Amino acid sequence: MAKEEKNTLENTQLKDIISHAKEYGFVFPSSEIYDGLQAVYDYGQMGVELKNNLKQVWWKSMTQLHQNIVGIDSAIFMQPDTWKASGHIDSFNDPMIDNKDSKKRYRADVLIEDKAAEYEKAGDKEKADALLKLMGHLLEKEDLTGVQELIIAEGIKCPISGTSNWTEVRQFNLMFSTQVGSVAEDSTTIYLRPETAQGIFVNFLNVQKTGRMKIPFGIAQIGKAFRNEIVARQFIFRMREFEQMEMQFFVRPGTEMEWYNKWRESRKKWHEVVGVPSEKLRFHDHEKLAHYANAAVDIEFEFPFGFKEVEGIHSRTDFDLKQHQELSRKKMQYFDNDLNEEGKPYGNYIPYVVETSVGADRLFLMTLCNAYQEEEITENEQTKTRTFLKFHPAIAPVKAAIFPLVRKDGLPEKAMEIFDDLKYDFNMIYEERDAIGKRYTRQDLIGTPFCIAVDYQTMEDNTVTVRERDSREQKRMNISELRQYIGDAVSMKRIFEQL
Repeated sequence: MAKEEKNTLENTQLKDIISHAKEYGFVFPSSEIYDGLQAVYDYGQMGVELKNNLKQVWWKSMTQLHQNIVGIDSAIFMQPDTWKASGHIDSFNDPMIDNKDSKKRYRADVLIEDKAAEYEKAGDKEKADALLKLMGHLLEKEDLTGVQELIIAEGIKCPISGTSNWTEVRQFNLMFSTQVGSVAEDSTTIYLRPETAQGIFVNFLNVQKTGRMKIPFGIAQIGKAFRNEIVARQFIFRMREFEQMEMQFFVRPGTEMEWYNKWRESRKKWHEVVGVPSEKLRFHDHEKLAHYANAAVDIEFEFPFGFKEVEGIHSRTDFDLKQHQELSRKKMQYFDNDLNEEGKPYGNYIPYVVETSVGADRLFLMTLCNAYQEEEITENEQTKTRTFLKFHPAIAPVKAAIFPLVRKDGLPEKAMEIFDDLKYDFNMIYEERDAIGKRYTRQDLIGTPFCIAVDYQTMEDNTVTVRERDSREQKRMNISELRQYIGDAVSMKRIFEQL
């Protein structure tokens, strides 16, 4: 397939998914009646259910399945010295470049990454890797002039103007700031947190002591973060207000690479178990490491716009705890009793940290892109395209829909009786409008795994027809069997037992 045709297909697929997300209540542009706000979105009635299910699977798989991982919920606002210690005030920057003709601003590293992706799609992975390696080397040296020269040398053009009339590359801090205080002249500048990790680090001792946690142990958190992204694009992939699901795993110095490799494999498997095919996932090792890391890898998913990061696994060394110890003058050390049992002297040390960090919004987008299916089917001797969302039943927004075949003869009342009985266990929909075929289609479009039809035979023998979303197969069963049948399929246990 020619490159232009492939790009057109990918753009069309993303547009179809974005349109589907809005039309069926998954994602809306924020404050749309006022023409919206760039890179800010709201989750609709189906989207919030899907997102909450994904967060619940992540949370339980971290905290419920691991005795040595607990959770917290730290505040969005933090004492400003937190961000001084973490390095965000001084170095939380992205390299930006402007096109003089279009007046548009871009992240320089993203432009180069997109160029590398072009090489890879053309089959020249070696050239793509070499370009990324060179970019990583330049960014590590903070050689912004070299980055600009690389962009020009690669012939990278502005997508809007089509020219290479670039400015110099400059660093741009991404943190949002605001004021706290009742009187303007006495107010203090604070920041909306750009990540949730620091809330975990400053609570390290609180959790360790109150929970009597022993190394190795982890602290998990789900929460909002905020970054003033200049280049916000690709729907909800890159937003200014987003949600992170992070776990910081505290280990003995010297064991961090062992744990890094364990979490690297464990997290990839988690995505596969939730329903993502392994061939659509890959690891991407960082060429340029963050100032706090000694190893870092991304788990990338093949979105319609190419392979992009969904989750990062980082070996953060003892950087964060050590920085907070120095600035706060509070000891962030752990007294390791187990060292003596191993014939080593008791020791106080600052633990090393292995981080797993997944974007809830990117996870949502990956799940939606992966679930979006179009297939040719034949009904009544006619071939048509069927669109449906193939969610893992455990994360589907709605678990089952109840349909009376007709709106008379006691069928609606019987259907509501079943609905009322099952609604305490599952998120359900009752629907009686339109032909039953149209009702099936509507449920396919939101990814409901089961539809239950109540007909005249139900009134005679208490059996119903259950239609399965993916295969469209229908089976007859007694009403008394429904709870266990649906419950077995949609239980998160189906995911957990594979981890």
